[in-house]
Amino acid sequence: MIRSLVRALDDRLGAAPFLRSALRKAFPDHWSFMLGELAAYCFIFILLSGTYLTFFFHPSDARVVYHGTAVPSLDGRTMTDAYASVLKLSFETQVGLLIRQAHHWCALVFAAAAITHMGRIFFTGAFRKPRDLNWPIGLTLLLLVMADGFTGYSLPDDQLSGAGLKIAQSIALSIPVIGSWVAWLFFGGNIPSTETTNRLFAIHILFVPLALAALLTLHVAILWRQKHTQFPGEGRRENNVKGSPLWPTYTVKSLALMMGTFGVLLLLGGFVQINPIWLYGPYVPWTVSSPAQPDWYVGWLDGALRVGPPLAIHLGPYTISALFWPGVALPAVLFAVLYAWPWIERALQRDHAEHELLQFPWQNPMRTAFGVAVLTFTAMLLLAGSDDIQARMLRISVQQLAWFYRIAVWVLPLLAAAIAVRICRELQARHAYEGDHPARVVLKRGEEGGYEEERTLIPR
Repeated sequence: MIRSLVRALDDRLGAAPFLRSALRKAFPDHWSFMLGELAAYCFIFILLSGTYLTFFFHPSDARVVYHGTAVPSLDGRTMTDAYASVLKLSFETQVGLLIRQAHHWCALVFAAAAITHMGRIFFTGAFRKPRDLNWPIGLTLLLLVMADGFTGYSLPDDQLSGAGLKIAQSIALSIPVIGSWVAWLFFGGNIPSTETTNRLFAIHILFVPLALAALLTLHVAILWRQKHTQFPGEGRRENNVKGSPLWPTYTVKSLALMMGTFGVLLLLGGFVQINPIWLYGPYVPWTVSSPAQPDWYVGWLDGALRVGPPLAIHLGPYTISALFWPGVALPAVLFAVLYAWPWIERALQRDHAEHELLQFPWQNPMRTAFGVAVLTFTAMLLLAGSDDIQARMLRISVQQLAWFYRIAVWVLPLLAAAIAVRICRELQARHAYEGDHPARVVLKRGEEGGYEEERTLIPR
């Protein structure tokens, strides 16, 4: 059947040479190279499950009176049509709750897969020349994943998401000069507004997915043209790729990963409750519950707001709010450094060569220390985002815990970076003493592939 299909395409498009070359393309066998595909399959699941949910969700802030037997405590209460439609979707639509919960779980896994994939790219130096163009594309994809997750999480207009939206609007308003315009553009005015859900819905199902699809296509196209990097090993050189051919070995493995991903997400949606909005109730502006934390991928921003300095600056008729520093300036500086890191590292290490072979993290202590420091920094902010829960469990003051995180968020990353450098130096000394080449490290793990594809070097 496949041969007949190839012949048919070749008769009409002359595509046989391209298809023959594509099916023989080599993919590295190391498991970490599947993290990007895991993120891609989460994106596919998000699109499929989200399409089903759009048939039943009402993106409307109109006030309605809810009548439903599934949640007696909410029967007869006034709420937005969006919130009521999610209740009906969850309890009165066939497999509605399963798909909604699987959709939400997929958003969490999607963000985790994207961050882990970016971590693998960073710590192994896969972003170095000539792949430095794909690094900012990947970071932008990560930001879009976070944006899509937050807008989707905010659509039901429950008490928890409503409080998060109010915080987001306050951060937007803190931007000097253009803050009010930014808040109006995304939220349609003050929250609650008659336009908020409509605008978030358009961002969530249209603008962000289209941007994700476009950048993901560009990301894969560049990867396909440049071919994969690979870990050092026997027979692995700068001008070849050793691994499994696209057909049939890698295709079967990749499809198995996709089916497994879909299956796990559906199991989570069916058996593990998430975001039970019927317990939170509809959004009431003057009511905020505790504990109240957003999804983990934006939890570090919540933590930054909690430990940020109460510093407001007045410049004539304009005021730079205290929310601006942790909510806008800090993320902007952090991601600006991450975007520029390939060029920063190239300048600091004076390495302008092209690299097709990866490095182990211990081979580059500076990069590893910086990555560990950033991860520790964001982890501290993430923990600070739940300081009220920790204070209750530890029976201490929230203010005391906040001061601990204000100090720890700067001290612990430096300590973690120093420890990382020490470990890298020890590993370098051990491998130098034992004469252990990185290739032997890979071979000991049984990662050697048997298929080899020559790499065509791009002429300079």
